[in-house]
Amino acid sequence: MLTADMMARILVSVLGSGIIAMLISRRWNVSYVPLFVILGMIIGPVVTFIPRQYAHTVFDYVRVFGLVIILFTEGHNLSWKLLKRNFATIGLLDTLGLLVTALLSGWFFSLVFHAPFLIGFLFGAIISATDPATLIPLFRQYRVQQDIETTIVTESIFNDPLGIVLTAVAVAMLVPQASGGIFATFASHLNVYGGAVVYFLYEVVVSIVLGIAMGLFGYWFIKRTRIFDFPEIEIFGLALAYGGFLLGETLQASGYLVATVTGIVLGNYKMFGFSRHESASMLNRVMKAVEREVHFNETLAAIATVFIFMLLGASINLHPLVSHLWQGVLIAYFVMLVARPIAALPILKWWGWREYLFIAFEGPRGVVPSAPAALPLSLAMKYHSSVLTVQWGEIILAMVVLTVLFSVITETVWVPFLKKKLLQPETVQDRMAKHEREKQARKGA
Repeated sequence: MLTADMMARILVSVLGSGIIAMLISRRWNVSYVPLFVILGMIIGPVVTFIPRQYAHTVFDYVRVFGLVIILFTEGHNLSWKLLKRNFATIGLLDTLGLLVTALLSGWFFSLVFHAPFLIGFLFGAIISATDPATLIPLFRQYRVQQDIETTIVTESIFNDPLGIVLTAVAVAMLVPQASGGIFATFASHLNVYGGAVVYFLYEVVVSIVLGIAMGLFGYWFIKRTRIFDFPEIEIFGLALAYGGFLLGETLQASGYLVATVTGIVLGNYKMFGFSRHESASMLNRVMKAVEREVHFNETLAAIATVFIFMLLGASINLHPLVSHLWQGVLIAYFVMLVARPIAALPILKWWGWREYLFIAFEGPRGVVPSAPAALPLSLAMKYHSSVLTVQWGEIILAMVVLTVLFSVITETVWVPFLKKKLLQPETVQDRMAKHEREKQARKGA
């Protein structure tokens, strides 16, 4: 039983270790993600300051509530104008690219471990989403072209929730009783794979519609009630995020995608025609209120990131991690060097091969793959599936951890090398000139 004293121990150890990791990251200019995971392993399975079963229990809640606020905040930060400029590239990477990454990674996992294909596909779905958060400071330090930076970052905003939807589909195929009745209904009229396709489309379409509706309601409510200041706007933002998540899950759609789309609509309210019927003063007050809410959510998202990575490390069983280390290295670099580049091939239609290679080799795995990493183990322990066993749950968890670690370390280290070999330098003046040309082109149109 998880006591108050144990919960306090978890909070103190995670927050204290998080500060240490951040100080090390700042001092030696290294990514904090591997440090969070490694320190989590130390306070968890290595010295057992946090018993693994308690870390796993808390992680089951943190990964849900933390991921909702992370995705909600990411949605706010999406620029609709920049999305439209690179829509074709991002659309392909987040649909066909996501699926190809999951299928190839799953196939290789099954090949390495002689696992059933659906077990491999579950692993592939979990690690299909990218997370370039650790790369953004490096992109700006080495002056990576803004269009390329925007493409990589915006791709992640959409493939995060879509990767979770794909994971839900894989879970439904493996453990139907864990996914509610809608998948069973689809599968009974079609076959398992046909039902999975329809279930994926249902989750995406229903979630997007719900997210748009929640975002419109959020804007209307802020304007109507005039909740522009602390603490009302912050509390309302949380209620909107988790309310959207609850509504999506209740309708057996994706609550995570609902929260993301809600954030996108609320963060880009000017682009959805709201400004045509509002006074300048009202728009200014709404803008400041949303900015205040976003800053608050960014703080919560940063705390959630620390807890997700720390508890991921504390939850892991070191035995499969160590005993399957070489398989983990193979799988991690297959994802980076084979699956991701193949999945990104269609963007060659719009990018030169040098830009394509840079985008293909800069797609590290991060917080979104880490959050559901322990889900297969939880499902195996709860439902006692004959296919998704505890052993496979432990192996998937270990392989996700290794893939995240190696991808973040490798893809941050080789940013300056890839930038020098593949891209032309872009100065601030170049960006300003490009922006001015685009502005003039829009006026001419």
